[in-house]
Amino acid sequence: MAVVSIVYHSGYGHTKAIAEAVHKGAAAAGATAHLMAVDVVNWDTLAASDAIIFGSPTYMGGVSAQFKAFADASSKVWFGQGWKDKLAAGFTVSASRNGDKASTLDYFQTLSFQHSMLWVSMGLMPGNNSSKGSEADLNRMGSYDGLSVQANADQGVEGIHESDFRTAEALGKRVADVAARWAR
Repeated sequence: MAVVSIVYHSGYGHTKAIAEAVHKGAAAAGATAHLMAVDVVNWDTLAASDAIIFGSPTYMGGVSAQFKAFADASSKVWFGQGWKDKLAAGFTVSASRNGDKASTLDYFQTLSFQHSMLWVSMGLMPGNNSSKGSEADLNRMGSYDGLSVQANADQGVEGIHESDFRTAEALGKRVADVAARWAR
């Protein structure tokens, strides 16, 4: 059984809700899934994980300061290459459709590469990109490298489209499935 940890920061609850959906997808795929906010990280659990999924809102074109503090704190793990050959993936939330989310996903990839981890993409074709598409499509934001979620700035969790929750579950399942294959 694969062990998948989801490490996230959430400023207004949107990213936490998506992290919970990622966790749900990983657990439904049979993984032992751990959900932890960056301010209560269990380093031993991360060391025992086959995969780590990073999550942060996109603030000012990058990860939140709280997530960056977690990343900086991981330098002790980096020095010993403690996460080498673990799988990594990522997700981010911002209010606008673009919101420079790609910068946050790029940051997660760089962090994982610094740790000698292996990146897992979405594994989904982009949704909602043709005349037959709709907002209800999986991967409606069309991101390949990680999960991009749009959440209305003037709403709480109810401002996140249902398809983004389903796509988050699909990401959790994909990482759990890949981790199970990799662990074999």
